[in-house]
Amino acid sequence: MLRHGFVSVGLRVIAGLVLSSSAWGATPLLLRNPSLSEDRIAFLYANDIWTVAREGGDARRLTSAGTVSAGPYYSPDHKQIAYSTRAHGLMDVYVMSSEGGVPRRLTWEPTGSRVAGWTADGKEVLFTSYHSSYSDFPRLYRVRADGVGAAQLVPLPSVAAGSFSEDGNTLAYVPFEQWQSAWKRYRGGQTTPIWLVNIKTLEVEKIPRENSNDSHPVWSGTTVFFLSDRNGPVSLFSYDTGTKQVTEIIANQGVDLKTVGAGPGALVYEQFGSLHLYDLATHQEHTVPVTIRGDLPHPPLGSISPPVTLAFSAAPRFIHG
Repeated sequence: MLRHGFVSVGLRVIAGLVLSSSAWGATPLLLRNPSLSEDRIAFLYANDIWTVAREGGDARRLTSAGTVSAGPYYSPDHKQIAYSTRAHGLMDVYVMSSEGGVPRRLTWEPTGSRVAGWTADGKEVLFTSYHSSYSDFPRLYRVRADGVGAAQLVPLPSVAAGSFSEDGNTLAYVPFEQWQSAWKRYRGGQTTPIWLVNIKTLEVEKIPRENSNDSHPVWSGTTVFFLSDRNGPVSLFSYDTGTKQVTEIIANQGVDLKTVGAGPGALVYEQFGSLHLYDLATHQEHTVPVTIRGDLPHPPLGSISPPVTLAFSAAPRFIHG
């Protein structure tokens, strides 16, 4: 029995080393939900928040719970990051310093709260919740980032996602959720438009479309950038609020773009799990090289953790049973 146990352990170690050796050399994918500051990009990887320099390089890990489910979003002054995590069973909204540290919990909604961004002045965090809904549609709330006071309902009947213009007067938003968000070329009753609402008068302007799936609106000046499948694969478009014209920014013939964020002078977007920057001045885009270092909680037996790119951590868990 003892001999059999040693053989079993040996086989598990060998299998783990084989798996981990391929993982050490792999290029990391599944980098999600990028947000852009003056000099860094925040993103999700393995359900934790990481940041990397805008030019790429070694990523820095800010959370270690493995339960972050929405965000991250840089505040307008880039000093804080808002996100949602299931740290206590429900999805709640938190903020933390963009350099890391102890997070501050902002919501205790019994139906859960999904972070959606910030107000233009950076004093409040936006989130969606079903707390005041009589059915399965989300509504938009705003809560002070310092944690003082209760959340306030934005007076709109339904909001799935959105962002405020830089002057804080207009909200570009998706009015309802889509149950099958990854359904390619879907043209049924759940296609999602983007509307612009004057937050004071509640007058609504609709971005022109013909039953396309439009999503992830973000602002740069008076222009709304968003994702749409109106020309085939999901690509990047802009809407000029002055001329009322929609323009395709990136002619995508490959894998769908998933999310987009706006920051100083550029946009950052996700495609096939990798991060890309689009320069608003030069109209050039490039892939951001990201390295995730192998600081695993349970490194493979007999190995060391070299500063190389890591894609998965399944092998260490396999070794330790």
